[in-house]
Amino acid sequence: MKEIELYTDGACSGNPGPGGWGCVLCYGEIKKELSGFEAHTTNNRMELTAAIEGLHALNQPCSVKLYSDSSYLINAFSLGWVYNWEKKNWLRKPNDEVPNKELWIELLRLSRTHRIEWIKVKGHADNELNNRCDRLAVGQIKENSTKIRS
Repeated sequence: MKEIELYTDGACSGNPGPGGWGCVLCYGEIKKELSGFEAHTTNNRMELTAAIEGLHALNQPCSVKLYSDSSYLINAFSLGWVYNWEKKNWLRKPNDEVPNKELWIELLRLSRTHRIEWIKVKGHADNELNNRCDRLAVGQIKENSTKIRS
């Protein structure tokens, strides 16, 4: 099973507002960068989307160390929130649906395809690849927000 490192980050200009996501996949010395944009979204959605898109880029089941500065993302898996949400049919309480349900469902599906270790990193600190993901995400907002206004 291939061992991959996946760094992810999401950003939003306003919350909600225009958002971007970025990820860097590392396999040995090979690095691949991906990023994208949504015109109206939230920071949490961009954090989840970065992880989803990075995992979608893998063409076979892999052992993945997924690094994120999002407590929302990391804690959902490492503390088991996502499994409880699934058991409760994606409700936190009666009549209170889990936000971003469709993204969590996809992440859960991907987590069953790959062996993922969810690793929390400090945002905007000394992690070079996490900082690169942030620049990719923010760059998407800057690039695409200009196009929207034009």
